[in-house]
Amino acid sequence: MSTEPIVDDTPGTRERIQRVALELFTEQGYEATSLREIAERLGVTKAALYYHFKTKEDIVTSLVEGQVANLNDLLDLVQDQPRTVETRREFIRRYAEQLRMGGHERLIRFFERNPTVTQSFKSGGHMRDRMIAILNNLSAPTDPLPDQIRCSLAIFALHATWFVVRDPSVTEDERRAASLEVALDLVTR
Repeated sequence: MSTEPIVDDTPGTRERIQRVALELFTEQGYEATSLREIAERLGVTKAALYYHFKTKEDIVTSLVEGQVANLNDLLDLVQDQPRTVETRREFIRRYAEQLRMGGHERLIRFFERNPTVTQSFKSGGHMRDRMIAILNNLSAPTDPLPDQIRCSLAIFALHATWFVVRDPSVTEDERRAASLEVALDLVTR
């Protein structure tokens, strides 16, 4: 009889773990949440959870790395494009869609509610580097300073809606639409 733990390698299991862990980290705080609690919420054994992630940091790192990989793909598309208004607008549209598809708002809420913990993650540096690359692709250092600031604020608008608009009656779709409208307006000038 085997004593090896039964593991769940069903497609989507990693994503389920990430989603549930992020919910718990946001609800209870990163430090207050244990791997045992994540496993219990998922209805799996700790061994099954360990099969995918050894630590809480591994879970958060995988989420950030997923965002970084998506940003890299998007940057590859626009890297050699001219910095025209239409290129900027198309980049903003694609970036907004990428944020929507990747459940970015949950990650933003986590970072907002756990600021001291997240500063220590190595993957945070990768995300910062990608954000700088985005800004470099939207505007050049030789562009007028107001244009550089507008491009930065356009990206900020797509992210900030999750913590700037505190009205719980505003839906996620309304937030997305409003932030996209503002971002597109900023890069059109």
